[in-house]
Amino acid sequence: MFPFFSRSKMSDAPEVNPAPAKTHEPHPLDALTGGAFSAATSGERASRIRDWLATQPASEQLQEVFKELSGRDKGAARAVRERLDEIRRAKGQEAIAAEWADKAQALLAAPKLNIADALAWQRDAAKAGAPLSREPLSLLKVQLADRVKVIEDLQHRVQVQREAAVLLAQRIEVLSTKPWRDAHAALELLRADVARWQEQAQELTGDASWASVEARFPPLLDASRTQLLVVWEAFQPAVAQAAAAAEDVSAPLPPVPVWADELRAARGLPTEAAAAAAASAAASKPARVAKPKVAPEVIEKAHQLVRDALATLEKETAEGHGKASAGAAAALRAVLKVHGKHIDNALEQQVHTALVAAGELEGWQRWSADQVREDLVAKAEALLNRPEGQALGGRKMQETLRNLRDQWKQADQGGAPNHALWKKFDEACNAAHKVVEAWLDKIRTEAAEHKAQRLALIEEVKAWAQEHAASGDWKAINRSLYQFGDRWREGGHVGEKIFAELQPLWKQAIALAAAPLEAAQKESLARRHAMIDEATALGAAPTLRIDAVKALQQRWQAEAQTVPLDRKHEQKLWDAFRKPIDEAFNRKSADRDRAVTELSARDRVVLDASKALEAANATGDAQQIRAAMQALEAALRGQAQAAEAVATANKDAQSHAEAQANAAPAAPAAPAAPAATEIAAEASAEAAEGGDTAAAAPAPTPAAPKPVARPVVAVRGDDRPGMKKDAPVAPGRGARPGDRRDGRPGDRDGARGPRTDGRMGDRADRGGRFGDRPAFEDRGPRLGDTAFRAQREAMEHAQLALKKLAAQAHGEALTQLLTAWEKRDAALVPGTQDLGSGVTASVRSAWTQALSAAPKGDAAEALLRLEMAAEAPTPAEHIAARRMLQLQLLTRRNDPAPTQTWGQDVARVLASNSDAANARRLQNVLKTLLRK
Repeated sequence: MFPFFSRSKMSDAPEVNPAPAKTHEPHPLDALTGGAFSAATSGERASRIRDWLATQPASEQLQEVFKELSGRDKGAARAVRERLDEIRRAKGQEAIAAEWADKAQALLAAPKLNIADALAWQRDAAKAGAPLSREPLSLLKVQLADRVKVIEDLQHRVQVQREAAVLLAQRIEVLSTKPWRDAHAALELLRADVARWQEQAQELTGDASWASVEARFPPLLDASRTQLLVVWEAFQPAVAQAAAAAEDVSAPLPPVPVWADELRAARGLPTEAAAAAAASAAASKPARVAKPKVAPEVIEKAHQLVRDALATLEKETAEGHGKASAGAAAALRAVLKVHGKHIDNALEQQVHTALVAAGELEGWQRWSADQVREDLVAKAEALLNRPEGQALGGRKMQETLRNLRDQWKQADQGGAPNHALWKKFDEACNAAHKVVEAWLDKIRTEAAEHKAQRLALIEEVKAWAQEHAASGDWKAINRSLYQFGDRWREGGHVGEKIFAELQPLWKQAIALAAAPLEAAQKESLARRHAMIDEATALGAAPTLRIDAVKALQQRWQAEAQTVPLDRKHEQKLWDAFRKPIDEAFNRKSADRDRAVTELSARDRVVLDASKALEAANATGDAQQIRAAMQALEAALRGQAQAAEAVATANKDAQSHAEAQANAAPAAPAAPAAPAATEIAAEASAEAAEGGDTAAAAPAPTPAAPKPVARPVVAVRGDDRPGMKKDAPVAPGRGARPGDRRDGRPGDRDGARGPRTDGRMGDRADRGGRFGDRPAFEDRGPRLGDTAFRAQREAMEHAQLALKKLAAQAHGEALTQLLTAWEKRDAALVPGTQDLGSGVTASVRSAWTQALSAAPKGDAAEALLRLEMAAEAPTPAEHIAARRMLQLQLLTRRNDPAPTQTWGQDVARVLASNSDAANARRLQNVLKTLLRK
């Protein structure tokens, strides 16, 4: 640490006067923005920017302020950016508005305005984002709407005039059935109505928007005018002729039958109807002729034919076949016309009954067909009256109308036609077909646009092919060709005929553009197949050359990056290229794995011990699991201990030989010889049992007693069982933390000896930095990966099984204790070992005594103390009592805490009566207390 020195007030160093604060010059844009750049806070800056924006600054000023402000305060610059975006959108909308304004003016200036075009203008303008709510589009939209309204009003007036003409004609027809004097009285009123109708029709045809009316309305008006004038021109002379005939008896009668009969009656002449009746009566009285006698064969034949026709009619009527029954009835009537005079009364009565039944069936089918037709009319009228947002599109409307008309044809086939319903149905379908017509017009327009776009794309591909004919950037060429293909597929829908015309042109243009790339791909395929052959040769070689493989892969990558191919084809080539190399590497890896996976004798022992431990885990017996764990630990450490014994014996032999060479053996060394002999023998036996390949121990020599092994605190390197530690650790690079530099020439501490001043002199007696510690224990040869993983998994499974068994034993002991309390049987109390280390023998004895005696006392306070000791929650009804007890315990300073007396508290609870609530509370606290 570096010391911090505070300056003294009496220091002789001169005081340095602080430099005056630097004054900031005002920003050049402060005057423009009202001081926004010199504002102290971001909120104040944003407020000034908003005030400045309210003055409607120019776009150039906005750009300059945004450029300077975006690097200082993005929050304040957001308002400027939004204003710039609004200006940009306004400019774009102005261009769109000008374009659609020109289209609207062209529609208004046209002598004939199509209603569908006017409606399509508003719809397409809204889709294009044109500002229809602003001038001039809002005014043009109103003008178009007014123009459409005028045209629709004209069409409606044409229909009204048509109905008025029909009504006038009906009035004239009704007057022709009444006395001629009534018709003569209504003549002037009819003349005025007809003249007014003609004036209104002339106004319709003279309107400026008459040319924009749909093509089907002018013929309707002309037909109504023609029909009305024909009836009127025939009515006027008839009335005049009737008036003249009434005044002059010799004048001709009018052509109207009713008026002519009226005038004949006035002249005293018989009417035409009476004269015809007299003539018919005179003609109907011929001379009576004797009825000829009919042969029995003729009568029998007539009866048979009538019965056959009658049976056919009854069968068709019973099956409900409307058309067939009508045909059978007609056939029966035809037979009756020929043979009806030869049948008897009974058969004639059966025939009439069958004909009546067939007529009823035909009437019912006509009624059923009318019901179907009325439903179809309602469906057709509902096509244009759908809720908002559920209107049918053009194609759906076309299919619906086609289905409705097919259903109407089927209804006509099942019964007699109904012209009134057909008229309503046809009008509703024609009104709904306007949507289809507008959709078809739109489809045609879009098809023309799509055709023009595709032709332009073909020309663009041809020009691109000529421009990039000599280019060598194959990836860019391939990307461009794919982009052209995407644009062709997304070019919009055109008709099959147009597509059949355009497709050959497109194929020709794209083939011309792709010809250089296809030639380069062909050459690249040849080179890649050659590299695949080289890879096959390298993979088949007995020795795998890594440098040649890398060079070949680099060549392949360079080729793949230069000339692109189809993804699937390129993937197949790459798989064929890497297959022999992967097989060669797999063979090499298999040989290496085979050498690694060969098990040694010690690995087999560890694997067998691991399997035995897994089998013990499956039994669920704690004793067997612990025994198997000890066996596995012995298998892990056995060979290392044998090797350590052999090494110790060798060191003792060498020291004994040196002592004999100096001829100064120690006196007490003789009795140690037998011990050394035993140690050497044990080491040899252990080495032979463990399968170690160490050499046999030399002749028995005296050995020093082996120091007691201390637990390893920290081991550098691999600490797995079996790791060899007899070799010294290789020193790393210098100047690393933990490296010792003792004995190095030039070291600060290397030239001086140990300190003897008493402060640090005892360090030498502690055997180094961490005191007197023995050498690291040799763990023997390293385990293989299979054996190491097997023993690790077996140990983990064993520990989990022991934990599970301990938890089960704890739960069983707690259940037994509660059962003993419920039955007041001290013999059922678990043993001290089952209850755990937290329960001593004296505590268990107190529990048994409490259960042996008769129940007495109240367990409320004892349960509260137990819940406080276990820090368990208390039921809501006892919380107040617990708080009161806690306050009382605060006043009892010398009393033991509940955590110290929980055993006695349990005894007090066991001494009381057992009930379900107290048993549940006791169980909750003992779950925690017995584990402590």
